[in-house]
Amino acid sequence: MDGLNVSIAFFFLVVGACQVLRWLSKRLLSPRTHSCLAREFAGSFQLCMSCLELRMLMEIGPWSGGFGLDVVLTLLFLLSAVHGASFDGASANPTVSLQEFLLLESSLAATAAKLLAQGVGAGTGWALTRLYWSWELTQLHFIQNLIAPECSSSIRASLPHAAFVEGSCSFLFHLVLLKVQQSHPLYRVPALAATVTFLTYTAGPFTGAFFNPALAAATTFHCSGSSFWDYIQVYWLGPLAGEI
Repeated sequence: MDGLNVSIAFFFLVVGACQVLRWLSKRLLSPRTHSCLAREFAGSFQLCMSCLELRMLMEIGPWSGGFGLDVVLTLLFLLSAVHGASFDGASANPTVSLQEFLLLESSLAATAAKLLAQGVGAGTGWALTRLYWSWELTQLHFIQNLIAPECSSSIRASLPHAAFVEGSCSFLFHLVLLKVQQSHPLYRVPALAATVTFLTYTAGPFTGAFFNPALAAATTFHCSGSSFWDYIQVYWLGPLAGEI
């Protein structure tokens, strides 16, 4: 369980660092720059690092860490709730930003800036998480370093099936988001966290259940077993179709 404690401390550190970044950007940058760039970068960075560490626990924990899927799903729900409460209005998801654009809630320039910040945030989160794993603070990280170069694709179904799964996850997530986005955070945050947890539990075995193009690109696009076009179809076109 020592490895789990280190991971929990890592989650706290990432969220705390991103909160400091949001606080500084809100005071040093213009409101437009903060909302379009800094806030989205911090949210995507936080989401990517947390997701990578959590996926590592999900894949290695049951046979090396001594804890099961119930522990990981509980962490997923709690982290999703923390993200929802701390993102300060950021979506950290390109499909959500595109939805705002289609609903005329965001301009083309602002949407493009958000997509850029989300991509950079996810890429930076991936690079720093790999650096953190290289320190091998726990046995789980040691094993992760050994298997990381040989990672396999998260697509474990036929391409049409996988794209349909990601599209369905995106559709259901956006449906809940549209329903609760005007609700009080006390209701909105746990509702979205429960939705993410449910979708990950049900769709995870088929595609990993990302339904977030930036997160998927940073997490699984570099793995072997599927072509780049396969990844585009499943993790970009699938969620985009579901959102539309």
